[in-house]
Amino acid sequence: MNALLMFSLLALFAISVPVAVSIALASIFSITFASSLPLLVVPQKMFTGLDSFPLMAVPFFILAGVIMTRGGISHRLVEFARALVGGLQGGLACSCVLTCMVFAAISGSSVATTFAVGGILIPAMVRYGYPVTMAASVQASSAGLGVIIPPSVPLILYAVSTETSITELFMAGLGPGLLIVGSLLIMVQLWCRLKGHGKRDGEGRSSLLQSIKEAFWALLMPIIIIGGIYGGIFTPTEAAAVSVVYALILGLFVYRQIRLRDLPELFREAAVASGVVMLIISAASLFSFLISLSDLPSAIGSWAEAHLGSAVLFLLGVNVLLLFVGMFVETAAAILVLAPILTPVAIGFGINPVHFGVIMVVNLALGMFTPPLGVNMFAAASVAKIPVQRLFGPLLIPIAFMLAALLLITYVPMLSLGLNQLLAG
Repeated sequence: MNALLMFSLLALFAISVPVAVSIALASIFSITFASSLPLLVVPQKMFTGLDSFPLMAVPFFILAGVIMTRGGISHRLVEFARALVGGLQGGLACSCVLTCMVFAAISGSSVATTFAVGGILIPAMVRYGYPVTMAASVQASSAGLGVIIPPSVPLILYAVSTETSITELFMAGLGPGLLIVGSLLIMVQLWCRLKGHGKRDGEGRSSLLQSIKEAFWALLMPIIIIGGIYGGIFTPTEAAAVSVVYALILGLFVYRQIRLRDLPELFREAAVASGVVMLIISAASLFSFLISLSDLPSAIGSWAEAHLGSAVLFLLGVNVLLLFVGMFVETAAAILVLAPILTPVAIGFGINPVHFGVIMVVNLALGMFTPPLGVNMFAAASVAKIPVQRLFGPLLIPIAFMLAALLLITYVPMLSLGLNQLLAG
């Protein structure tokens, strides 16, 4: 059954069948032609895959991201970041990194971050003399923070598919997320100073005090959401619901950039995006059931032990695999298909599943802006109105810095596990 399952999935991917349909069809083919299971298993497993309280966080965070984009929150975060670092050479590009960090901590989505922040900052960087390819490359790479900085939808999906604590994963994502923020800020500063870009970034920015005043309520949002989760006030799912309510209050009554008649369109946009993700999750639940039934993780574990021999080599192989997969496969699908296969193998090598989850998500975040098919790359090119091929060269610079951060995250587990261990102790 394993051979038919994987061959069918790869063949369907190759002919561009949608991800959710590919996963479901491959599973149905395997049940029909390589097992004695009844087809009734298909709806049962697809339904039970969605029957999960933690998964309710996904549509809520997606809706919060949509409201933030339309409700004036992202604009105020940009202006605050500009006031904070805009006086430096390259400060506008640095403000892109910092805005993505804050926006990511609320929306949990990297594509939403690309459009919400990039729609403001890419034209601004071009206006201040940055090459459009550099502006789009900085945005595409910074938006990857949307799947690393908690709350993160991919971390939720990993938690659900491997039965790992969401709260522990959120805590584990904070250190690596801040490390990547630091590496991107260093990259931006070196790039700007070597090429002479960003010398006019201080022009036209608001004072720090004024920007704090205007962005105060928006800046409270990540503090409420993340502080509430880490402080044990509410669960990640409840935090997602709180983020929606808070974003609505800001958009409707504080910033007044959303009207009541806009809400049906916002809900429709979020429902469509959520439906796509949920369909992938339901199909992947069936796929994961068949993977477990066929004992594929044990087979891969035995092969890895025989050919790789150590956790160091296993993690290196996983990094290469996930980086390649991330270029071609949507992040949610990659996690839901590969996490149930690879996590038991990682545990067999003595790797903490929380640490391994962070490694997976950081890898796939890197794949999101890696040529030739990184989704953030296409989103940034769309915002910048340039052919995506023009980004292939400039993106090599942030990719190099992200790879260095990835190696540290992979081989220094305390970066991911330190906060959990500190709080547990």
